[in-house]
Amino acid sequence: MTAPTISTEGLRELLERGAPVTVLDVRPAAEHAEWSIPGSVHADAYDALRRGDPTVLADFHPTNGDRVVTVCAAGKTSMLAAERLRARGLDAVSLEGGMRAWSLAWNTAEVRCAGSAAWIVQLRRTGKGCLSYLIGSNGDAIVIDASLDPHVYHRVADQQGWRIHTVLETHVHADHLSRARALAADTGARLCLPTTDRVSFKYAPLNDGDIVRVGSGGLRALHTPGHTPESTSYLLDDRALFTGDTLFLAAVGRPDLEATRDEARRRAHVLHASLQRLVALAPETVVLPAHTSEPVAFDSRPISATLRQVQERTSLLRVTEEMFVSQILARLPPTPPNHHRIVALNEAGTLPDDPTELEAGANRCAVA
Repeated sequence: MTAPTISTEGLRELLERGAPVTVLDVRPAAEHAEWSIPGSVHADAYDALRRGDPTVLADFHPTNGDRVVTVCAAGKTSMLAAERLRARGLDAVSLEGGMRAWSLAWNTAEVRCAGSAAWIVQLRRTGKGCLSYLIGSNGDAIVIDASLDPHVYHRVADQQGWRIHTVLETHVHADHLSRARALAADTGARLCLPTTDRVSFKYAPLNDGDIVRVGSGGLRALHTPGHTPESTSYLLDDRALFTGDTLFLAAVGRPDLEATRDEARRRAHVLHASLQRLVALAPETVVLPAHTSEPVAFDSRPISATLRQVQERTSLLRVTEEMFVSQILARLPPTPPNHHRIVALNEAGTLPDDPTELEAGANRCAVA
């Protein structure tokens, strides 16, 4: 018996509309703890399924409706789980490609920003924690930090009646493959990056203070190096701040990727100065980062906070420069999987045929 499967897009649509479905994750506990599908239930059944234990999942019962979607890392052991459940008469299917494929699943949330002439849609890769943004005004739109297939941005822009004319990056990313160049080519949009000699493709350079217009709104480039030398934040109408991986909602960017120990220390000092520049902005400025460390729920609630809230949550923003440097270097998390290869591809502006293997795993760009 072979159980039927469901695609990432199929499961995404079920969760998006709130359909009754129980997502059963059968991976080892450590893998589930690192990243998972929001709302999923966990049964540490991987080893038992692999060895053919006849009692495995005998006590499992769906928690949300009758349909069950089983999940593992790559979609093979979850097939065994679905077969066991179907033998019990349950309506169970296996997620094609497992969590590797799920890393491309996405959902959206609208960000309301009083006082801005533009409208913001946050696009979230729920299994990867990547956050990108579609900003529209008067029929025009800008995309920041594209991490999804270009058709997703087309789809959302068309729903809003917008035309994408500019694609921006905050920096050269290390934990996901940038789709910015592909999106710009697909739409004919202008591709803009902070001024850097790191990339080998053509782009329109942005320097500190430059303004990028979107309809009647404007994005001002703020050079905020430290996470990377070129890292730049974008301030929309003095109301919303797109911080890339420089500042998160309760953490700051790491300064050590693609750097020696001495370079990481120097970049930590530079990062401190950049963060002080940001926290000097108006306290009610809405902070919109490029990543989150938690799986993104299908709740339509934006991942954002005011600058005042971020300062209250983030102790590293309230210490001296020397304390900041010593603490951030002591708290560095493990490096993102495959980051050397991802950086090389992003510097070249190319994409592999199948990105899921390189991008699997949680985001690790933040230091709390």
